[in-house]
Amino acid sequence: MMPASLPPAASDTPSRTGLQTVRSLLPYLWPKGDTGAHVRVVTAVVLLILAKVATVYIPIVYSHAVDALSPKDHPLAVPLGLIVAYAVLRVASAGFAELRDAVFAAVAQSTVRKVALQTFQHLHRLSLRFHMDRMTGGLSRSIERGTGGVENVLRLAVFNIVPTLLEVVLVVGILWHLFDWRFGSVTLVTVALYIGFTFGFTNWRVRFRRAMNDTDNDAQNKAIDSLLNFETVKYFGNEAHEARRFDEARARYERAAVKSQVTLNMLNLGQALIIAAGLGGVMLMAANGVQAGTMTVGQFVLVNTYLMQLYQPLNFLGFVYREIKQGLVDMEQMFRLLAVGQEVADRPGALVLAAHPSGGAQPGTVAFRDVHFGYNPNREILRGVSFSAAAGAKLAIVGPTGAGKSTISRLLFRFYDVTEGAVEIDGIDVRDLTQASLRAAIGVVPQDTVLFNDTIGYNIAYGRPGASQAEVEHAARLAQVHDFVLRLPDGYNTRVGERGLKLSGGEKQRVAIARTILKNPRILILDEATSALDTRTEREIETALRTVSAHRTTLVIAHRLSTVTDADEILVLNEGRVAERGTHASLLAADGLYARMWALQVEQGEVSEPETAQLAPDAVLPEPVAAQ
Repeated sequence: MMPASLPPAASDTPSRTGLQTVRSLLPYLWPKGDTGAHVRVVTAVVLLILAKVATVYIPIVYSHAVDALSPKDHPLAVPLGLIVAYAVLRVASAGFAELRDAVFAAVAQSTVRKVALQTFQHLHRLSLRFHMDRMTGGLSRSIERGTGGVENVLRLAVFNIVPTLLEVVLVVGILWHLFDWRFGSVTLVTVALYIGFTFGFTNWRVRFRRAMNDTDNDAQNKAIDSLLNFETVKYFGNEAHEARRFDEARARYERAAVKSQVTLNMLNLGQALIIAAGLGGVMLMAANGVQAGTMTVGQFVLVNTYLMQLYQPLNFLGFVYREIKQGLVDMEQMFRLLAVGQEVADRPGALVLAAHPSGGAQPGTVAFRDVHFGYNPNREILRGVSFSAAAGAKLAIVGPTGAGKSTISRLLFRFYDVTEGAVEIDGIDVRDLTQASLRAAIGVVPQDTVLFNDTIGYNIAYGRPGASQAEVEHAARLAQVHDFVLRLPDGYNTRVGERGLKLSGGEKQRVAIARTILKNPRILILDEATSALDTRTEREIETALRTVSAHRTTLVIAHRLSTVTDADEILVLNEGRVAERGTHASLLAADGLYARMWALQVEQGEVSEPETAQLAPDAVLPEPVAAQ
């Protein structure tokens, strides 16, 4: 059986058009069942129309006031009513626009939050394979730019492009009605040329914005990767090398940014030429009309005011369209991330892993049945692996590097699905279980413990968010880390630093063990949990590991064989197959691969007979619970 096809990477999915991106955004703007959001959107649209109606009436009232003040009519009369009406219309135009923005603000911000949250949740649903192939910095910037793009598109497209086009239609109609077709036609042609030039030129410029995004992502990835590996950089004295790589990435961004700015200047110049030509032509016709006596001075002012009034939103329209196009480009990557399918997903009607059939919360049974798996279709890692671990048993998995030991834990946790065969818990294929209930039943203490850049208390409580301080401290005592924490100036409020770097390896492992104790899983995976520690620290940690593994089905993936001599069964993997199995004594007696590995580690001083550490008499373990 061939491996299932993998989901496309975000960068490999087909390009999206601007219209597709806008359609993806609409459900967030008009959420189903949210009457409050619907009312706010409709109210904002009404206010938008009122603002534009008031805006197009301003020049008409203004022209009448100019004619009323003309010396040949009423040289001493002050058109008080027209002046008041002019002031009221200006206030109404601005006031309705501000009210519109205020009403729509809640809708816009709610939309941005929902899109960001859905993207964040989707990224957590994607497979481990996806995240191993991606750079965290690039994903972070995609979300950051994408949410900013959503905000820009909502703010600018909904209440700037549409109102401006509405105003253009009203102005052209008024000029055509009040004067003749030439005024309306010239104005319409000018606006059409302006919009056509702006849209066409901006579409051409999109490539430079995309180049800026790509080079910015590259620079960000290099910076974050270098800073996360700060110690490694120092070990090899490669500060200059890292600076050179970062500078080269920023240089590529610099070149893309310069091209973007130069083409922007060209766009602005072209827009100014079009507007100047149209304005000059209409003003020349109006001046001829005044000279011929067919138009009043007030009407000349009316034409001039309308064109000047149009010039500002048209000029702003160019900026708005550029921002919208850039926003759509920024949103594109985020929506492409949302389009990436889940490699590992719950089946319809997936079961919730319940308590043991015998009743109560008992340790679960684990079985691998003729499992085949490979991260790459061309390289199989596990080749027909079969074994079972009874409830409450301790099963050890050992073998050379690359034999597939850690792959077993990833398949049990369902980071990946098997190519052939089945992984079962309590006789149920893990693919038939909900991922939430499966993972709630399994606790993992990994070799490389990564802690959040928060307090020790937060990192322990992460095993069960909402746990009380007393429960956190009880778990810390069982993990033999409580006394260490109390010696710190800030106790459980001590911050552990980026990835827990302020703590030693042994301290981090104890925190990880306490976190797992607090989670209270039915099945425990110890994935080379002590291989990176010195012998003394390892022996201290083993006592805590015995505490956390008591009353639980435990899978121990180990490098140092001395840590698994008490296992109920030891599996020896070699080249993706179970080469040997049995107890420590029987495997030594068989004088096979395990015996050779043991002899080599004894020779290298890596193993010693394990100490039979006992739990303290007052150590009270939490009973394992069924996943909910």
